Amino acid sequence: MKSSFGLLLAAGLCVASVARHDTALFREVDNARSVHITSMSEGPDSSRFTYTKLVSGLDEPMEMAILPNYDVVVAERKGAVRYFNNATKELSTVAQLNVFSGIEDGLLGVAVDPDFKNNNWIYFYYGLGGEKSISQLARFELKGQSLVRDSKKVLLEVPTQRKYCCHSAGYITFSDGLLYLSIGDNTNAEEIEGHTPIDERPGRELSDDQAATANSNDFRGKILRIKPEPDGTYSIPDGNLFPKDGSQGKPEIYVMGVRNPFRISVDPKTKYLYWGDVGPDTEVPGSEGKMSYDEINQARKPGFFGYPYFLGDNEVFPDYDFATKKEGPGKDPQKPVNDSPHNTGVRELPPAQPAWIWYGKGPSKKYPLVGKGGASAMAGPVYYSDLYPNAPYKLPEYYNGKLFIFEWIRKWIMAVTMDANGNYARMEPFLPQLKVVAPIDMQIAPDGAIYLLAYGTNWFARNTDSGIIRVEYAEGNRNPIATVSTSKTIGAAPFTVTLSAKGSKDYDEGDQLTYEWKIGAKKLVSEEIKHTFTKPGIYNVVLSVSDQHGGRGTATTEFKIGNTPPDVKILTKANRSFYWDNVPFDYKITVTDKEDGKIEPSKIHAGFNYLAFGKDLAGALSGSEGENIRYAATAKLYSSLDCKACHTMETKSIGPALKAISKRYEGKPDVADMLARKIITGGSGTWGSYPMPPHADLPEKDAKEIAGYILSLSKTSSRTPLTAQVKLTEHVGKGNEGAYVLLASYTDKGANGIGPQKMATHIVLRNPLIQMEDYQEGNVGVVVATQNTGFVSYISNITNGKYTRFNQIDLTHIKNIRFRIQEHGAGGTIELRQDARDGMLLGKVDITDGRLEDLKIGWKEVLLPVNSAIGVHDLYLVFKNEKIKAPMFHIDWMYFENDLNP
Repeated sequence: MKSSFGLLLAAGLCVASVARHDTALFREVDNARSVHITSMSEGPDSSRFTYTKLVSGLDEPMEMAILPNYDVVVAERKGAVRYFNNATKELSTVAQLNVFSGIEDGLLGVAVDPDFKNNNWIYFYYGLGGEKSISQLARFELKGQSLVRDSKKVLLEVPTQRKYCCHSAGYITFSDGLLYLSIGDNTNAEEIEGHTPIDERPGRELSDDQAATANSNDFRGKILRIKPEPDGTYSIPDGNLFPKDGSQGKPEIYVMGVRNPFRISVDPKTKYLYWGDVGPDTEVPGSEGKMSYDEINQARKPGFFGYPYFLGDNEVFPDYDFATKKEGPGKDPQKPVNDSPHNTGVRELPPAQPAWIWYGKGPSKKYPLVGKGGASAMAGPVYYSDLYPNAPYKLPEYYNGKLFIFEWIRKWIMAVTMDANGNYARMEPFLPQLKVVAPIDMQIAPDGAIYLLAYGTNWFARNTDSGIIRVEYAEGNRNPIATVSTSKTIGAAPFTVTLSAKGSKDYDEGDQLTYEWKIGAKKLVSEEIKHTFTKPGIYNVVLSVSDQHGGRGTATTEFKIGNTPPDVKILTKANRSFYWDNVPFDYKITVTDKEDGKIEPSKIHAGFNYLAFGKDLAGALSGSEGENIRYAATAKLYSSLDCKACHTMETKSIGPALKAISKRYEGKPDVADMLARKIITGGSGTWGSYPMPPHADLPEKDAKEIAGYILSLSKTSSRTPLTAQVKLTEHVGKGNEGAYVLLASYTDKGANGIGPQKMATHIVLRNPLIQMEDYQEGNVGVVVATQNTGFVSYISNITNGKYTRFNQIDLTHIKNIRFRIQEHGAGGTIELRQDARDGMLLGKVDITDGRLEDLKIGWKEVLLPVNSAIGVHDLYLVFKNEKIKAPMFHIDWMYFENDLNP
C-alpha cells in the first residue's frame, strides 16, 4: 500500500500489513542526544559508528540542504524554512513561504547552489499559494540566517491540478552545475479500478496519466535537468531526452514515464541518475503477486521508464477501457505509443527502460532483503572514498562505489554493490539498528558524515520523532557523546534549573573529558551547573563535551520560560493501585494553572474505563485525551500504520473519513467481524471503484480491534464527571488481567509568548493478586510453570538477604498481604520495607522450617500484617534467616487485602 507522498492507499478501509515500530526517533535513543551503535550485521566494525540527534520535532520535513559551514536548511511541507545553526546547535524559522499545501503539495524541495560560498543562492520547489494551480522552482539569496525575499527569481513554473490527490515529488539536487528536479505525475489515483490511470473518456484527462507522465509536452511525472544561469533564468544542457527547440517535447525533460520519483541522486563519477519510484496499487497479476511494485531506477542516459504502461522488468499492464470495463492487449515496451486523446505530445515514445530493482508488497524472490508490507522506495547517494580526502568521518573503503537506498515505510537502509559495468550485484543492510522513523532524505556532508532526515510517525503532522540525524564513522579518536540531564524544561520566570553532563560518554579508553555550557552569551565550565532564567523566552542550552585529542560532541536542550504547566490532580480516599469486588472508588479531578486562573470544567478532559491488559496500557495512557480510553491503544496502533494516507478522521481523502465509515455501519449486526475480514482480505466497490489491497499479514485480533475502534467513532459517549463515586463491576467474570484506568488532562492557553502546555495524570487500578515473578528488581530465582510444577510459576532460591522490589504500590487501606508459600527449606522471615531494602519496616511474617516434614510439602497461605502504612511507595520484600545459609521457602503470589472489604 502507498501512503501520502506516493504511498497511495485504497479508497476503502486501509490498514497496512507493516511491522510495528517504536515511536522514538530511532529505537536506541531515549532522552539522550547521541547514542553509540554496538553491532552491525555486515561490513566494517560498527562500533566505530556513532549517531547524534541534531534536531527533533519538525513539522513535515521534506528535504534538507547542508551548507558549507554545516548549518542545515530544512524545507517543511507547510511552507516553513527551518535553519539549524551548527555552531550554536539552535533551530530557528527563517521564512514562511506562501504555499498551497493541499493534497501532497507544499514546500517540497530545497538545495543550495554549488557555488553557495560565493553567491548565497538557495533553490526551493513548492506549490504556489493562491488560486492559480502552479508549482514554482524559485531561487533566493540566503545571507546568514536571513532569506532575502525580494531576491526571488522564478526559474520554472509547472502547471498542476489541485482537484485530485496525489504525487508531487519535488526533490532538487545538483551535479556538475546542473539542477535535477523530480516531479510526480499529479494524476487522479482514486478511481483506477484496479488498473493504472489511463482513463481516456472525455473530460477525464485528470485521471489519465497519458496526459501527464507519458506526455512529452507536460512536466509532470518527469525528472527535469536544467542549467541555472546567473540572471535567474536557465538554459537547456546538451543530452536531454528531447531537442532543445521543443519540437518533440519539453526540452527540460531528462526522464519521463515515472509515477512519483520521490528521492533522486546523481552518481558523482558515472553521472548515472538514480531514483526511487513509489508504485501503484493494482489488481493486475504480476511475476511477484500483483503489479504494485516500487522501483529503484538507474538512468545511464535520458529515457522513458514505462509508466503507466509498464512496471518492474517491463511487465505489461493491460489496456483497460474505463468505458466498457474491459481489458485489451497492452503496449509494446520496445515501441510504446501514446494514442490517448488527452496526449498533447509525441505519439511514438522512446523504448521503455526496465527498473533496476523492483519489489512488491509480498516477499521478493529476487531481492529478499527488502522485506514485505507497505513500501516507499528512496534513492540516496553513491559513495566514493576518494571524494572525501582527509575527511574525519569518511566511511571505510568497504563502501566505495556503493549506492545507498532506503525505505520510508519499512525503515531500512541498504548499501547496493555494483559490478564494474554499473550493474546490480547485491545489497546488504546498512546500520540495521538505526530504525529511523520514516527516513525521507539522506546526504553525505563534506566531512564524510551522513545526514538523515526523519519525517516521523504520523503523516500531515508535526512529529516529536522527526528530526535530523548525523552519523559519524571514525577510525581513530571518536568524538565524545554529550548527554544533558535535567528536570523540568518549562515553567514561569524566574526559573532555576540544575543541568548535569554526568551521562556523557567517551568510548575511547583513557580519554579525559571537559564540559562547557553555553546559555546565550554566558559560558560555564563544569560537569554540573545551576542556572536561573530571569525573563520569559525560549532558550537553547548547549553542552559541549571535549576530549584531550580534540574530539567534541554537543547536545542542545530547549527551555521554554514564561508559561507554567498546569497542575492536574486526581484526589481520592480510595487505594490508587488496586480494585476489589464491592468496594467503591471515589475521585475528584482538580486543575490549577498560574497563568490561566479560573479553569473552565468543560476544558478538562477525563475518561474512566476498564481495559484488558495486552492492549498496551502505556500506549493508551500516552495516546488519549481521556474520553475514549477503551480504544486509545488501538488508536495508537492505527496511527502507527499507513492508513492515514487515505483516511482522515472527519473528511473524505482518497478514501472515506473514518467517522463516515462508522456512521454507515452504526447499529448493524456482526459488522465488526465483516470489517475485520475486509481489512484482511481487501476488496472494492463499497465506497467506489478504487480497490483496497488485502492485508493478510495483519493479525486477526488487530484487525478486529481496528474495526471496533472505527465503529466507536460514531457513538456519542457520555462525558466522564470530574467528581464521582463509582461502583467497580466491569471486571466481574473477566479474570484477573484487566485494569480500570482514570485519565485526566488539561491544555492551558499559553502565556508570555510560550505556546499551550498539556499535562495529564492517571490512576490505574489492577487486581490485588500479584504474581511474585513479576517483580521489577530482585535477586531470587524463578521456577517456570511446567507439568512438573503443576503449571505454577514461583520464586525460589530464596536465601538470607535476598529481596524483590515492586514499584509504586499504594498501601492505603491495606491491612494484610496474603502470601501463597511452600515451606520447602530452612524457613525464615519475610520483611516488608518501604522505598529501600533497609527502609522503614512495615510488617513481617515468619515462615516455618519445612525441612522437619517427612511428607511432600504443599502450598499454604500466610498473612503479613501491614502496620498503619499509607501512600504510594516502592515496596521491598526482604528475606531473612541469619542462622543458616540455605534456601528458605518458595513463594507463588501475594494478595493485598483491603480493610474496607465487606
